[in-house]
Amino acid sequence: MSNSRRVAYFYDSAIPTFHLAAGHPMKPIRSGMTHNLILNYGLYRKMEIYRPHYATDDEMSRFHSDDYLNFLRLITPENMFEYSRQLHRFNVGEDCPVFDGLYELCQLAAGGSIAGAMKLNHGQADIAINWAGGLHHAKKSEAAGFCYVNDIVLGILELLKVHERVVYIDCDIHHGDGVEEAFYTTDRVMTVSFHKFGEYFPGTGDLRDIGAQEGRNYALNFPLKDGMDDASYEMIFKPIMAAVMERFQPGAVVLQLGADSLAGDRLGCFNLTIDGHAECVRYMKSFNVPLLVLGGGGYTIRNVARCWAYETSVLLDEPIDDELPFNDFFEYYGPDFRLHIDPSNMPNLNSREELEKSTAYLLQVLHQVEPAPSAQMLDVPPETYLGELDEDAEDPDIRISQATYDKIRTHPSEFYDDAVFGDGGRAKHRDDPAAAAQGVLQNELQPECPPTNVPAASS
Repeated sequence: MSNSRRVAYFYDSAIPTFHLAAGHPMKPIRSGMTHNLILNYGLYRKMEIYRPHYATDDEMSRFHSDDYLNFLRLITPENMFEYSRQLHRFNVGEDCPVFDGLYELCQLAAGGSIAGAMKLNHGQADIAINWAGGLHHAKKSEAAGFCYVNDIVLGILELLKVHERVVYIDCDIHHGDGVEEAFYTTDRVMTVSFHKFGEYFPGTGDLRDIGAQEGRNYALNFPLKDGMDDASYEMIFKPIMAAVMERFQPGAVVLQLGADSLAGDRLGCFNLTIDGHAECVRYMKSFNVPLLVLGGGGYTIRNVARCWAYETSVLLDEPIDDELPFNDFFEYYGPDFRLHIDPSNMPNLNSREELEKSTAYLLQVLHQVEPAPSAQMLDVPPETYLGELDEDAEDPDIRISQATYDKIRTHPSEFYDDAVFGDGGRAKHRDDPAAAAQGVLQNELQPECPPTNVPAASS
């Protein structure tokens, strides 16, 4: 079913320039690679492109504790040894290292998800995309699993200002524990997570974990084993989500699309293709409910970029070629230079009988959910509104603030069509994600996906 739903897309060219640590599997440059494919496929023409604002302390303290945010703001690689007790207390140091610009990256990831929720709340978009978001492990006062600030919880809290009920769906290979924990005792948010379970991080998400108190039956977990393939994933995803949408009738949906569930992921053990992963997007889009789409995990970054670029095209109802267009990272997609990937020959350890049994259990849990529960709030938080910048009303002799500048929608003149660089290349006089990331290319890309049939990029 094709439709012309309005899509708002959030991206900042500063994001791919951040670098967590040498050898760390989380590489922010993957969002720059995704963005570059989106530009060179020409998908930017079909959506409104926005620069996310830097989320404020007030916005992030809606979920996170003040002392935790203060710590993230103050900590640097230079002074971290002065905060040894706090590093342990807030679980920062190993999986979640201290790096230059840590707080700024958190602000951008959170700002994109909050602003996307605001666009949906104000009816200015039907779908909002923030591939830099989806950091589902962060807790109220603790970093976890490469996640420092939980932009998903912040986005959902923004949606709850307008929508009585919100569904959160987690397609990352890891359990969405931080989001589930945040809403475990409420019936206004239903969390649904499909994840690897059993001696696997974070070790939570048992089938029988279904919420507590008012939130009982509003947390659904589908634990899975290695080798999950497209057919098996579709077999469980669609019946569960059809029942959730019918029974819960959410006003908005938040879809976390961690790409570490793809075949060949550096830290994953599933066997999904990009098209199988994107089938979740197609299905949830078909319900025509306001949709906030976020990134998440994904550690074979050439496949992450392929996946999220393709899922952007699915959200736009805009078919794209399997042959990749020339782009700033072209050599890293060798040797085939194709968009789609093949599954591996790893066995699927999820038997049909086990999957059907788990599906039946979760459908039974859903049957106990009150149809379209009412939600009453004594104190409704005020709506957040950034507003649009009226450039004609600005005094040209006064320098605008960074906060105001960040509200400006990326103008189409920043993009151009070029016979050499392909459709949608970034204008050379503007920020270029690849150029901005030049200093981290050797650390981030070459160890991960060495070029095969083309000369290596010059450093």
